[in-house]
Amino acid sequence: WDDADFSQGVGTTWYQEYSTLSPTRDPIIHDVEAKIEKYLKTPYIAKWTLKVTWEKAPAYPSQQGDTQTSTYQAVLTTDGNRSFALLLYQDGGMRWDYAKLAVGNVLIGFS
Repeated sequence: WDDADFSQGVGTTWYQEYSTLSPTRDPIIHDVEAKIEKYLKTPYIAKWTLKVTWEKAPAYPSQQGDTQTSTYQAVLTTDGNRSFALLLYQDGGMRWDYAKLAVGNVLIGFS
């Protein structure tokens, strides 16, 4: 994980809140519920969901014309009792050059 740097006008951040109060539910809600049920083996019905997308985000420090960008999402969701965060990366899309980081002791992965 690293800090995105939008100071040079490269990249965009988008967000969308999904309502679950109406009888018609957006397909992303069904997808989020299915992922939680599949991977955590627990029934789940979302009451609130927020999707944030960082598109073509350059790592800090950014330079004009930076091409080493990444696109990724965070999906926050709750059923009113439990909350989850899904971190989604474009396949092969995390293209930040870790060799340019200020810190040399970098751990890549998850736990």
